[in-house]
Amino acid sequence: MSNLDRHPAPTLCGGRNDVLARPVRELLPAKDVPLGESTVVRRLLPSMGRRMVGAWCFVDHYGPDDIAEEPGMQVPPHPHIGIQTVSWLHDGEVLHRDSLGSRQTLRPGELGLMTSGRGIAHSEESPREHAPLLHGAQLWVALPEAHRHTAPVWEHHAELPRVTGGGGLAATVLMGELDGASSPATAFTPIVGVDITLAAGASARLPVDPDFEYAALTMSGEAEVDGVRLAPGTMLYLGCGRTELPLRADADSAFMLLGGEPFEERIVMWWNFVARAQAEIEQARGDWMAGTRFGGVEGYDGAPLPAPGLPPVPLKPRGRVR
Repeated sequence: MSNLDRHPAPTLCGGRNDVLARPVRELLPAKDVPLGESTVVRRLLPSMGRRMVGAWCFVDHYGPDDIAEEPGMQVPPHPHIGIQTVSWLHDGEVLHRDSLGSRQTLRPGELGLMTSGRGIAHSEESPREHAPLLHGAQLWVALPEAHRHTAPVWEHHAELPRVTGGGGLAATVLMGELDGASSPATAFTPIVGVDITLAAGASARLPVDPDFEYAALTMSGEAEVDGVRLAPGTMLYLGCGRTELPLRADADSAFMLLGGEPFEERIVMWWNFVARAQAEIEQARGDWMAGTRFGGVEGYDGAPLPAPGLPPVPLKPRGRVR
């Protein structure tokens, strides 16, 4: 997953100072951002209101888009450091290639998890023959200091644990644990990522960890989360301090629940890099433009994505919220 903004602003975020230790209901504004040749995404994190939820530091929602007569997602090779990228589909397919030599077509219900560590490059595209609809989410997880220089790894999990409950709820655990079901995906911080479906007329109470902060991203339908009705493509920040989360839906709905312990460390985000200081960002950009460190992505029909120019001003600390 790439940030294709040609003028990305450096962002400093993380730390616990601005995390409320109580439940809240804060709607986060989305920003429409072009991604590649023909895809527009709704960016929820970082946003004007909040920059992280646990270790989740970047969230894009896209679709459902009719790409029957379109090329669909076309994101050229680009680099990452310091994060895990999480790819999740509700409709369509995305072909992942990376500089480790991985080549994997992702389909709905399958998790693509790429740990960039000290550096990796990848591309994402809709296959030449693809389904008519494309709908999904792309997310980043910040790596803690102890693991952010680890060797890069690609994971594909076609089978994930599911939780079902009375009242028309079904959940797939992408990362972390929910109600005793644990994902096989590698995690480096206390975190959870769950895809939840609610049948029409569903009403349920989901057990959650009071030490985690949470946010809900509506994928389809209009789920009601803790009494707040969410239109598709909107995100509700929920804060900490809950032991359960009330859910209901008048029509079939789906949303992602993202959470984790508030991230202790302060991080610097710029373009597709997450680091701790501007000098690291500058070094990563220089390495990418020089063709070193990240390796090449074989098989993509096109040139790698050039890095934008660095901003003329130094980073300004902004914290987790503005």
